[in-house]
Amino acid sequence: MKASRLAAAGLAATLLGALVAAPSATAAPDPAASTTCTTDPATPKRQFRALWIASVTNIDWPSKASQAAPDQVAQQKAEYLDWLDLAERLNHNAVVVQVRPTADAFWPSAHEPWSEYLTGVRGKDPGWDPLAFLVEESHKRNLEFHAWFNPYRVSMPAPGGAGADLAQLAPGHPARQHPEWTFAYPPAGVAGSRLYYNPGIPEVREFVQTAMMDAVTRYDIDGVHFDDYFYPYPSGTHQVPDDATFAAYNRGFTNKADWRRDNINLLIQEMNAKIKAAKPWVKFGVSPFGIWRNASADPLGSDTTGSQSYDIISADTRTWVKQEWVDYIVPQLYWYIGQYPAADYARLVPWWAETVRGTRVQLYIGQADYKSGDPAYGSFWMNPRELSDHLTLNRSYPEVQGNVHFSAVQVRANRLGATDIYAAEHYSRPALVPTMSHLPAKPLLFPVVTKATRQADGVRLSWRQPADGVGPFGDATGYAIYRFDGTTSGGACGTADAAHLVDTVRATSGAVQSWVDTTAVPGKRYTYRLTALDRLANESPLSPPRFVG
Repeated sequence: MKASRLAAAGLAATLLGALVAAPSATAAPDPAASTTCTTDPATPKRQFRALWIASVTNIDWPSKASQAAPDQVAQQKAEYLDWLDLAERLNHNAVVVQVRPTADAFWPSAHEPWSEYLTGVRGKDPGWDPLAFLVEESHKRNLEFHAWFNPYRVSMPAPGGAGADLAQLAPGHPARQHPEWTFAYPPAGVAGSRLYYNPGIPEVREFVQTAMMDAVTRYDIDGVHFDDYFYPYPSGTHQVPDDATFAAYNRGFTNKADWRRDNINLLIQEMNAKIKAAKPWVKFGVSPFGIWRNASADPLGSDTTGSQSYDIISADTRTWVKQEWVDYIVPQLYWYIGQYPAADYARLVPWWAETVRGTRVQLYIGQADYKSGDPAYGSFWMNPRELSDHLTLNRSYPEVQGNVHFSAVQVRANRLGATDIYAAEHYSRPALVPTMSHLPAKPLLFPVVTKATRQADGVRLSWRQPADGVGPFGDATGYAIYRFDGTTSGGACGTADAAHLVDTVRATSGAVQSWVDTTAVPGKRYTYRLTALDRLANESPLSPPRFVG
């Protein structure tokens, strides 16, 4: 340990002895937490905001065109940076990127083949490590990176995908080596047929977890994310062909529907345990179909009449929340506000809010940007304010702590100007991701601003982080920067919302951190205050104020 770091630690410990003396190493409280503050709901200090970036069939990234580019790697890197630019412009703080779309990998995996969506060829080595790049570049923008995995889907329908033909999968594919692990649904020869791993086989459940955990252990991801694909969605009257599996592995269940739900429950419960055993700070979330059960089928269900995930895909999402097997849940509420008995957005939000209430599971809402401005989805979606109205309704439910938008290409399309509207009305300021108090954290000392100078492009701040990672103190992975007009400390409520939050930045490797406020008005007096953030966005006390004339 360097003497300079020890000295800094001693100084800071003197200033904040209460933190050091705390009986357990926990994150410092929010600076405004002990005061009742009036905040603006349009500028929340904490709110999860993310894009879904889908890779399956090249929906968002990488583009199909990139596969034929003269420099495929350079093109795909540039495309991804464009998505991060979009996320930054919208003041998002996370991206959810699909890195295992069809039992394949966007990283050099010892368990599964390279994804065809990188090169256009199943199993072909792209010549680089996309996942390493995705994580590194996201973190440079101080965006959380949530790795999105599909547990059981093996192929997409022909002609674009392998369909039900095992021989069309990449050479050496585990499904080709273990055809008994798979089934085709709908049956081979029926339109839309594709391959799935069989969730009822214990070896399969163990294998898919191992394949996904490879990415968790090897890459600095912030979250593991599943979508709504578990057992396949029903197709006509075709039945999932798992009678023999049920007979062999029923674990004492006599009802196949209950057994299937338990198979998925085991996947969720075991995956969460493995993630937390390997990296306790990595979050685990699922974005299920938006209806658990209808009240007509179960008194605990929602005031809806649509399809039920509990029954059609064996996803007992309410149990996952109540048992706290996930850290967050993102129901796909892809319906409008209005007279739609099957699934009214305004009926489902309060149901999900009540479901997470009293648990440590955070609720974010999946938003259907893909429907906005598309006449195929009806007149309600031709209202440019529909999505913004969703976010306004969410404010009535404090349990709703964020949104994830599907998908990136649709957000960028901005049909009817809908993206511009909700961004202006709800994402006008940066925001920190919500904290998760049940995940491990150590206290952080406040940063010390060492210099604030005007230059041609704005005001440059320089600072140091005392006792960074030393002894009982945590590592600062980022910083929140607050700016106040004039010479004021901001008061006890100055950081209660994001009205004065001008940016969040990722920590760099050097001892001295630096940032330029390019929005500072020349000659105007400002006061800057900073807080340190750990990788879970727990915040340190505020730095002493730094004035700039």
